[in-house]
Amino acid sequence: MATTMIQSKVVNNSPQPQNVVFDVQIPKGAFISNFSMTVDGTTFRSSIKEKTVGRALYAQARAKGKMAGLVRSRALDMENFRTEVNVLPGAKVQFELHYQEVKWRKLGSYEHRIYLQPGRLAKHLEVDVWVIEPQGIRFLHVPDTFEGHFDGVPVISKGQQKAHVSFKPTVAQQRICPSCRETAVDGELVVLYDVKREEKAGELEVFNGYFVHFFAPDNLDPIPKNILFVIDVSGSMWGVKMKQTVEAMKTILDDLREEDHFSVIDFNQNVRTWRNDLISATKTQVADAKRYIEKIQPSGGTNINEALLRAIFILNEANNLGLLDPNSVSLIILVSDGDPTVGELKLSKIQKNVKENIQDNISLFSLGMGFDVDYDFLKRLSNENRGIAQRIYGNQDTSSQLKKFYNQVSTPLLRNVQFNYPHTSVTDVTQNNFHNYFGGSEIVVAGKFDPAKLDQIESIITATSANTQLVLETLAQMDDLQDFLSKDKHADPDFTRKLWAYLTINQLLAERSLAPTAAAKRRITRSILQMSLDHHIVTPLTSLVIENEAGDERMLADAPPQDPSCCSGALYYGSKVAPDSIPSWVNPSPTPVISMLAQGAQVLESTPPPHVMRVENDPHFIIYLPKSQKNICFNIDSEPGKILSLVSDPESGIVINGQLVGAKKPNNGKLSTYFGKLGFYFQSEGVKIEISTEAITLRDGSSTFALSWSDTAQVMNQRVQISVKKEKVVTITLDKEMSFSVLLHRVWKKHPINVDFLGIYIPPTNKFSPHAHGLIGQFMQEPKIHIFNERPGKDPEKPEASMEVKGQKLIVTRGLQKDYRTDLVFGTDVTCWFVHNSGKGFIDGHYKDYFVPQLYSFLKRP
Repeated sequence: MATTMIQSKVVNNSPQPQNVVFDVQIPKGAFISNFSMTVDGTTFRSSIKEKTVGRALYAQARAKGKMAGLVRSRALDMENFRTEVNVLPGAKVQFELHYQEVKWRKLGSYEHRIYLQPGRLAKHLEVDVWVIEPQGIRFLHVPDTFEGHFDGVPVISKGQQKAHVSFKPTVAQQRICPSCRETAVDGELVVLYDVKREEKAGELEVFNGYFVHFFAPDNLDPIPKNILFVIDVSGSMWGVKMKQTVEAMKTILDDLREEDHFSVIDFNQNVRTWRNDLISATKTQVADAKRYIEKIQPSGGTNINEALLRAIFILNEANNLGLLDPNSVSLIILVSDGDPTVGELKLSKIQKNVKENIQDNISLFSLGMGFDVDYDFLKRLSNENRGIAQRIYGNQDTSSQLKKFYNQVSTPLLRNVQFNYPHTSVTDVTQNNFHNYFGGSEIVVAGKFDPAKLDQIESIITATSANTQLVLETLAQMDDLQDFLSKDKHADPDFTRKLWAYLTINQLLAERSLAPTAAAKRRITRSILQMSLDHHIVTPLTSLVIENEAGDERMLADAPPQDPSCCSGALYYGSKVAPDSIPSWVNPSPTPVISMLAQGAQVLESTPPPHVMRVENDPHFIIYLPKSQKNICFNIDSEPGKILSLVSDPESGIVINGQLVGAKKPNNGKLSTYFGKLGFYFQSEGVKIEISTEAITLRDGSSTFALSWSDTAQVMNQRVQISVKKEKVVTITLDKEMSFSVLLHRVWKKHPINVDFLGIYIPPTNKFSPHAHGLIGQFMQEPKIHIFNERPGKDPEKPEASMEVKGQKLIVTRGLQKDYRTDLVFGTDVTCWFVHNSGKGFIDGHYKDYFVPQLYSFLKRP
């Protein structure tokens, strides 16, 4: 059981208020137990409340006009914890987050990862890891994860039962080069270790009324495996995702032993098999399977139902015909990145079909590729069929993630494991208190007992391996453990209770998703809620209420539900599209302040400036000027069919153009125009992307690839990543540095006037060259403006002012425009100064100077 505390201290040395962001990445499956922050002398502490109670307290504070800001994770399973507070000039802020996680022994060792991404040079940066193991430490290793930059910086002190790792780079050591201002601290600090184990391979630890039994036998022969790899090769797997899947599959196939049997099924709208039956994993057959996989060209839809039923049929038939080794294990490994689009589409029906056809000796494991996959469906599918699911993130090394997952699921050591705790005094231990986890190298059982009834607890384990039967007896002494834990301030004497609570809540959450009736689901929900409150754990049913001592300023942290059906009546903050697929600047900042990051860990999502340049509606341009912190607006009144240059940068080879489409008929004598089509051209990549209200088309050299607005999908091609969120937004990211979002506005098809149209959002960035131009591109080099002599206008709600810009004096009007990033239907009001006459005087030249002949044309400048 690992307890991690992350603390970040920041001082605002700017003369202006700053938004300070605390954003930490938490290992998947960890539980937040505490959070506090001190802002300019005011301390906010946390408590766990039932979700509806927490939200009511938050609403009370908000109604009184107090802080009451939402603090919530934007990723599934609380993989990120993020909060943002406004800090006055000269003020200090301190954040402190505590979370807990169980360390599973995998492939012969325990692994602890600390994600480090401070984002800048830190005056004081220190990581301390203490390891306390009563059994004794067999080895401890800190691998080089920073490409040799911090060679010798981690200091390791190791004794027989305790170890300490200290990572404390100086500012000079943090620099990426001696004269650089960038930090080299960008990655993970990893600690690997294992404990000493006796031949009996079991360790029983008892303390404070709870026991934990670790069981990890070594030196057993691998069990023969029968594996069917079921690979999604639909169109959304095109690009880097498929390339990395192929590379990983080739490596996995090399790991098969000759006594293993396997086959490969690939599917889109159709299902194909490399072999119709299981083949021995000889070198010749493995080489042939590799050649087959290398020739796969992703295209078409996704028929998950038929692919899984075909795999089940092959394994069932082989088993019924007696072709499988009775000591072998049978696995189906599904690799997919999308929802079913062909064949059976109803997820509950697919689950039922699989459950009714799969035999009890087959396990189904699921790998969800990317952020857009319906991971909750895959998780239910695997949980029901003796397997586990894992999401494979596209913004990391997909190949290594696939191989790591395979190593965990494909090497089970034991079968038919039975635990018996025969001591007659253990009357309070029930079967429901046992929780087994099998991650390839270890089984853990936890339970409760009455410490007043016995001084020791005894266990007998019977386990059948491939060719070996083990009967192991273990005995635990309480006094020795208590004495050991009391001598070290970093030891946690309460770890047995925490571990039991963690395992129990995880098992209950899994049982909840599979509950056969509504009554059973409610009963399990009550148990989870009570345990969450009793043990101070943030779960999908609870909220972390953060408040000052007076209780009148509050913030709220919600854990997102683990599946969409969880927690009726609660807001669902999880997103099937990754945070870095929809960058944080898609969510508008409520106040015009500058953001600075105080990150305690690696951040999955990119966090460019919160303000953007955008075009919506008729088309209304809203240009945000970061230095002036002003929004300047103008309209372009032109004709349907005209193509406008938005960004034209010949030096960096980037073009963004938009083609206008007209309303169905004039309204009040005026025909409104909108962007009906947008074109992106990345010249150095040879990539052209056309986005219309009907489809998204990618042209890469001679090949063309199409995505539909009706899908949620992600496509990667070297430096370019395209993410589609169903019927809402397309995000295009170049080099993980430049992001552009296109919003889809659907209208009622029978509307007498309006038509579907697109909105585009571009963040101010210095990644374009100084010669970038276009209606938006020219403002990447911000012009100096001066707004003065504000006075009443013709409309009392729209004051006028004078604006000096580019040597000209203009009359501007303050009004409201719409930002649709958080509300596609009604939008959010944005205050801006409006420049009349199609931006005359604010843009260079006349708006007609920005007409271009083709969707991918660079702007010809005089």
